[in-house]
Amino acid sequence: MTVDVQTEVTIARNREAVAAYSADPSNAPEWYVNITSIEWKTPPPARLGSRMAFVARFLGKQMSYTYEIVDLVPMERLVMRTAEGPFPMETTYTWTSNGADSTRMTLRNRGEPAGFSKFTAPFMAFAMRRANRKDLNLLRTILEAASPVTG
Repeated sequence: MTVDVQTEVTIARNREAVAAYSADPSNAPEWYVNITSIEWKTPPPARLGSRMAFVARFLGKQMSYTYEIVDLVPMERLVMRTAEGPFPMETTYTWTSNGADSTRMTLRNRGEPAGFSKFTAPFMAFAMRRANRKDLNLLRTILEAASPVTG
């Protein structure tokens, strides 16, 4: 069973500020509740082919996985796929302007759990959706509290 979860949030900041912050994997532990650390496997900044190792806690377990950026259109879209990890996953961020000072950000996770994970896919989708909502709300809080002058 495929897991496909899409969540979105509107942030009262311009698209440039939202995309610049959220597309930088170094910021992930600040706004992803479950991500505890990130280690660049290729030199920053994020670009096509960049690889980052993440450590996260999800459903009570610690998971380590490496993402590779497979598509990047600055200030429009970022797509990462697991190069190594518990199961194949693709994460997509998209940013759309809602006027000069508002951005709709969409976060989509999709993958094909294997082994035992495939039996828990419906529960995983529910838990991912819940976690993604928390993450995007935290992202909104961080970005809306930041000074617009700093980007």
